[in-house]
Amino acid sequence: MSKGTVKFFNDAKGFGFIKDADSTKEYFVHINGCKDEIQENDEVTYDLEEGRKGLNAVNVKLA
Repeated sequence: MSKGTVKFFNDAKGFGFIKDADSTKEYFVHINGCKDEIQENDEVTYDLEEGRKGLNAVNVKLA
């Protein structure tokens, strides 16, 4: 499991981006990949899964 911070999340559209804690990489997250409700600046843990346009954060939970 990776750790990171929610950089951006749009509740209305159901997607956002998580910035990885150990690198400068950012990963797309869709509301379907969230176990908890998340908001911008939340500390989260997540797994990565290959999506259509690269790696996506899935199993996202509040840390």
